[in-house]
Amino acid sequence: MEALRIAFLPLVRTTFDVPLAETMIGAARQSLLAAGFELTGPAQGLTDFAAAQTAAAELASTPVDLLLVFQATFADSTMTVALTEKTEAPVFLWAVPEPWTGERLRLNSLCGINLAGHALTLRGRAYDYAYAAPDDAATLHHIRTLASAGRLRRRLKSARLGVVGEHPVGMDSCHLDEAKLRDIFGIEVVRIELAEVFARARAISAATIDQTRAQLDLRLDNLATLEQSPLNGTLSVYNALKEIAIEQKLDGLAVRCWPEFFTEMGCAACGAMSMLSDGFGESAPLPCSCEADINGTVIQLILQYLSDAPAFGTDMVGVDVDKDRVALWHCGLAPLSMADPTVQPQGTIHSNRRLPLLMDFPLKPGAVTVARLSQATGNLRLVLGMGEMLAEPKPFSGTAGILKLDCGAQKFLQLLMREGLEHHVSLTYGNYLSELLAFASLINLPVLKMGEEAHS
Repeated sequence: MEALRIAFLPLVRTTFDVPLAETMIGAARQSLLAAGFELTGPAQGLTDFAAAQTAAAELASTPVDLLLVFQATFADSTMTVALTEKTEAPVFLWAVPEPWTGERLRLNSLCGINLAGHALTLRGRAYDYAYAAPDDAATLHHIRTLASAGRLRRRLKSARLGVVGEHPVGMDSCHLDEAKLRDIFGIEVVRIELAEVFARARAISAATIDQTRAQLDLRLDNLATLEQSPLNGTLSVYNALKEIAIEQKLDGLAVRCWPEFFTEMGCAACGAMSMLSDGFGESAPLPCSCEADINGTVIQLILQYLSDAPAFGTDMVGVDVDKDRVALWHCGLAPLSMADPTVQPQGTIHSNRRLPLLMDFPLKPGAVTVARLSQATGNLRLVLGMGEMLAEPKPFSGTAGILKLDCGAQKFLQLLMREGLEHHVSLTYGNYLSELLAFASLINLPVLKMGEEAHS
């Protein structure tokens, strides 16, 4: 993953203790660099409004994930206002404490961010802040969280998602509201006809299918035991969807996977979507959701951007309140990289349609972030939770696992049904709750945490 890019903009008023201010600036800069951030901005402190205007003009042409105003000394708010006018990046105001010596006030840094915060509030500009030493670990962690949220918002503004076909009748949870996705996230939706995918799949050469098959044989050890014609159908669908994604510059897909892939192509789409989501071969991961669930794809893309790893959209198909467990399952489209390393993944057939190709493996153990972009109330909300995938046998065939949620199985079930949430959730490995909360705050997206009561 590329380093988070921060516009580091130190402010200095020359009537204060400039040598001490420069020491603070150098220490903060070194702390940020040591933490792995990429820094842009002037090498020296900004001392007047003209310098701030010059820096702001340069900032306008440089995409950054966070604008960090380092208040090395007191300064009035004009420089901060000028710096924040040219960028949509989140703003962080950092002041440093100084000893209470009974002598001269050498920096007066806190008063500087106080003035700046007031000015930004008057102008309706959100910000966060720290009053801490230049090497404060908690502040550096907070900066990373905010910069991650800023990068996520910036990347989503240029995202393009393809929707293949319409969601099946009765699957209201997969409804597409193109205007909301554009207005809230900046996401562009590209509509793709099923007929185009089928035509492309049928035109995929035998050589391309053989090459894909040879690569997949390295991951799955039983492809030779499956019915070969529908297996090749799934591999052709994988290549067709990949071609379309490359041509249309798509960052994800939501695919109407049934019934037409079974009835018209004679194969399952699940395995193709698993391979795409995983970044099979030399490709980058392309998150895919089934049943044309576009909001599922959006949240998978968000989780992928944060974790720099694939995400998986799944059903919650069982709750064991006594054992505090939730069973997750989806036919067979989880990314192969999510397979339990102690179990050999295999190819399989669809449990109802009896056609390949699906993936068959238990999800690997580990901490997971669970999320859903929900439209149950008519407005979009971000539903969030944390849990632990357990090292237990999968509850059903296909790609499945057993999840212990931090909120508890009973509270999750109550939330699911009382809030009328969608039947799909998405997950990725790792804890990205702080980043998701920061992102939701940045774009004013309401949040519902699993285990908490909704406040309407």
